[in-house]
Amino acid sequence: MSASLLPPSLNLPAHLSAHKYFFVCTLTVAAWDTLVLSPRTWRLMKTGEWPPLKIIFQILRYLMPIEFTIVAVAFFDQWSLDMCQKFYLFEPITTAILLALCSLSLLIRLTAVYDKNRAVMFGLGALLAVQVVADAVCCGFYQAMPLQEGQGCIAGPRMSFVALYWAVPTLFYTICLGLAVHRSLRSRRSKAIGLWKLILRDGLNLYGAIWIVNMINFLFWVIAQPTDGADTIKTIVTSMCAVLTTTMTLRVILSVRGSLAEGGSYAGQSQGSSSGNRSGPSGVSFSRNKETNVVNISNNGSGRNPQTYTLEEMRSKAERDWHDDGKGSIADSRSVLESKTPDADETLAPYNGGYPGVTVTIDREIENPTGVRRT
Repeated sequence: MSASLLPPSLNLPAHLSAHKYFFVCTLTVAAWDTLVLSPRTWRLMKTGEWPPLKIIFQILRYLMPIEFTIVAVAFFDQWSLDMCQKFYLFEPITTAILLALCSLSLLIRLTAVYDKNRAVMFGLGALLAVQVVADAVCCGFYQAMPLQEGQGCIAGPRMSFVALYWAVPTLFYTICLGLAVHRSLRSRRSKAIGLWKLILRDGLNLYGAIWIVNMINFLFWVIAQPTDGADTIKTIVTSMCAVLTTTMTLRVILSVRGSLAEGGSYAGQSQGSSSGNRSGPSGVSFSRNKETNVVNISNNGSGRNPQTYTLEEMRSKAERDWHDDGKGSIADSRSVLESKTPDADETLAPYNGGYPGVTVTIDREIENPTGVRRT
């Protein structure tokens, strides 16, 4: 059968045919990601708190597959031109909402990573406001592509400056990637860690994936030249870009350790905070104040007052236990141990509950003249 005898739904131009095949890949990614994230979404849903990141996660989680399921119906069904004129703005408007929520999630997360740094917060916030305004204005300059009836309903740009719809989000994600990499490298100075572990720990692969798909999509808008007014090559990557940006943002949120309140905590944060407490064995607790270099050692079960030492006192005490030549006095220590070796009665004495601590039992072997060893 010649191409001229095929119906319009099958007689597709090369770029439109590639566009439809690529959209099938987009739907596959969206469906697979929705299925894979279902268990983790349910576990997150059961947590009691509802910070902004959790709310945004739930919106993105359901809005993305719903949007592209509806878009797929218009994309593959044989809609009339009148129906398409009423529907074509659905995809650009909904995608703009998805991108704004993704950007807001990264803003909250990076603000937490940078310890509520105002420059990061207000800088990304201003750029997010520009993104929202630019996308809203550009939505008014979309049109329904003049395809033949039965070839689908696809939205495309009427003016060349509609590329700002993707240019501003791409700039936002570029800055986010730069901030994430800078924070990771800065944390690496205080604690050595392998490069691959650093990438996985801080989710740099996720930020990088978001940047790559948006940059590729933007290059399509700038470089690709349509053959006629019905060529959809400029929008061939937009759906996949929106899906991958959303899925990677969901994983950025899920990679947060601990609570999602205020953006969560940073995994590379130095463990030596201004003060820290540790619990030792037998109820002994250690607490250190970094600013004053004071160490408190207390026995939680003895009821005694905690002893306080400065780090200088502890160093000087350790130095007094050693000779000037840097070698320990092994002979003196051995003589002290022998002089304080308990008798058998002392070893078998019942434990005194008034002095909690560690009981040390010493077993000795005595060889008598008959050659029989007794313990």
